[in-house]
Amino acid sequence: MKLLKLAALDADDLQIISAHMQDAILKVGDMSFLPSKARFAMVANRFDWPALESGAAEKPRRVRTGVHFERVLDVKSRNIRQQARDGVLELLAMTYEPDDEPPGGTIELIFSGDGVIRLKVECVEAWLEDLGMMWAASGVPSHEDDED
Repeated sequence: MKLLKLAALDADDLQIISAHMQDAILKVGDMSFLPSKARFAMVANRFDWPALESGAAEKPRRVRTGVHFERVLDVKSRNIRQQARDGVLELLAMTYEPDDEPPGGTIELIFSGDGVIRLKVECVEAWLEDLGMMWAASGVPSHEDDED
């Protein structure tokens, strides 16, 4: 088993990290903004989609993964109860929208249930690193189509 370690320095790189973090599960308390370091960090249980889809893993699995964003100027959230530190979130995607004067812009962490965290950044600088051994997941995440 090979642990994943990725860096994102532009929007295309961030899309790769987003794909690897799709369906990651974390608690509200597993996220933190460190203004003095201009860093936003989180730890999540990442679902290993590539291994499952390629057949490298016979059973679905998860791994504890750290992600942090550098050069973060401000953080805002919507529909996430910050006081509910044990509240569970499911990450769906990460996006980047450049300002009128790139490389600055906004990175959005989009969660199920319409939750969003917006990071105002000087530029895209994100890091992902698996932190330990993988374990068997209890199932495969599914996304129901809401368009009826």
